[in-house]
Amino acid sequence: MRVDTTGKISLDHIYTEPDPRAYFGTLRSLGYAIPELAKPFFADLIQEYRDVHEVSVPTVLDIGCSYGINAALLRCDATMEELYDRYGDAKDADLDELLARDREWVSSRDSLKRTLFLGLDASAQALAYALQAGFLDSAIHADLEARDPTEHERERLARVDLVISTGCIGYVTERTISRIVAAHGDRKPWMAHFVLRMFPFDPVTESLAAAGYETVRHEGVFRQRRFATAEERSLVLDRLAAIDVDPRGLETDGWFYAELFISRPTKPRSRIE
Repeated sequence: MRVDTTGKISLDHIYTEPDPRAYFGTLRSLGYAIPELAKPFFADLIQEYRDVHEVSVPTVLDIGCSYGINAALLRCDATMEELYDRYGDAKDADLDELLARDREWVSSRDSLKRTLFLGLDASAQALAYALQAGFLDSAIHADLEARDPTEHERERLARVDLVISTGCIGYVTERTISRIVAAHGDRKPWMAHFVLRMFPFDPVTESLAAAGYETVRHEGVFRQRRFATAEERSLVLDRLAAIDVDPRGLETDGWFYAELFISRPTKPRSRIE
């Protein structure tokens, strides 16, 4: 397997198929679990935002959403194993059959009808499936690492209440995050990012701080997936050593691990007249 510039194997091919069967087939073999581990934190944050801001229907932006996995898990109160089984058992179905089945699934199990999901991804194929299946309510096909959002994209980003991600930070940097924040003007969304330990979050934290945010690292770590090859393991351990992150008892056991960072706008200080 080819590795990319970060030392991870390249999985680009699983994000460009017309449906998510290759995605789930490949990631199941690697024990990919981070979206399910993230699910309760995202659900709690959505409810907290709704309560604090008295917003009846918050909009959630999922950066690097691929086929809308985070939205599917939240909407349908599903597990990764359930998703793996759904698509693993549908090897002979055609695209229309898959989409019809997923639309019916979302319609019958959607527990978050009072939440809108906006997906941001560079894969047009993944976004198209997520939209047609009903996992996402809307999507932006863009690479905000490479350019500013268009005026139409900026208007849609400006309506976002919460921003989430599970594993895209490292490929997505403070450039994308800053462009999303800038689209909001004075109104700032809450954020929750699950970030692999091999990718320092400091640049994003500093960029958000400059925009008026406070970022808190949640206690604990979260398994993402197994290393696919001995080469990947070796390259990732080298990268961790280079940034002074101790992998003992974690990555040395053969798994990627992520941390959770939650960012909220700082409360304005009271002005004494």
